[in-house]
Amino acid sequence: MHRLNVVLVEPEIPPNTGNIARLCAATSSTLHLVHPLGFKTDDKSLKRAGLDYWPHVDVVHYKSLESFLEKFGRHDLLLFSTRGSMAYTSAPFHDKSFLLFGKETLGLPKWLLEERADLTYRIPMWGKTRSLNLSTAVGIVVYEAYRQLTNGFRDLRPGSRVF
Repeated sequence: MHRLNVVLVEPEIPPNTGNIARLCAATSSTLHLVHPLGFKTDDKSLKRAGLDYWPHVDVVHYKSLESFLEKFGRHDLLLFSTRGSMAYTSAPFHDKSFLLFGKETLGLPKWLLEERADLTYRIPMWGKTRSLNLSTAVGIVVYEAYRQLTNGFRDLRPGSRVF
């Protein structure tokens, strides 16, 4: 079974993180939360969005982006940003890839995007909005990664629910 790592760098809106936690529970992905967070992890709205899924989510906390990069900076990191130049569908997803998403108001830090421009991807948009909701963007990318990793979902284990 493939297992992705979803990394939220300084998320600010509890329901977004709750929805992403639910997504991680549904896909057996690990959720990495890079502090500072814009809420407490015992926040009622965070739990409400994740409902009873929290016990099924593997959540790892980091004091800062620097501490996360110190530990995983040389691993398979893929960055997702409206400032990326390549489509998310062309990202080289691998088992245990780390998918990095920035905070809702500012995204990922400019220095990180510049340093890793060759690993920065975007979800195309042609409407009149500056960005997608964070939990929507994470859902799009995670399911594309699993689609690629499971041969179009054909390699999922028997009994998996595919919609």
